[in-house]
Amino acid sequence: QVQLVESGGGLVQAGGSLRLSCVASGRTFGSYAMGWFRQAPGNAREFVAAISWSGIITNYADSVKGRFTISRDNAKNTVYLQMNSLKPEDTAVYYCAARPVRVPDTTAVSYNYWGQGTQVTVSS
Repeated sequence: QVQLVESGGGLVQAGGSLRLSCVASGRTFGSYAMGWFRQAPGNAREFVAAISWSGIITNYADSVKGRFTISRDNAKNTVYLQMNSLKPEDTAVYYCAARPVRVPDTTAVSYNYWGQGTQVTVSS
């Protein structure tokens, strides 16, 4: 079992930055690929970014490429999402997810474990 706890959300003006963190329990964190997803009210949960166990492979949604960066520190059991140049359309609850394979995926159904989410609100 893996438990995930996100933090770092908040209210920011358009053009600002936030860094989300997700701390995972368990000693096998380094064997898991990790992802970030988001869900705005009335919308389906959508892929944002993902990273392989080693951190070498990363994937991004087109809507965040060049603005968001996913990274991980396996020694700290933590995955990060650095969000720059934020836009009002980035407003959503952001979820951290883990899958017990080493390569990332962009589909939510491929992830076994989920955090409780952290709210990100970008004002115009």
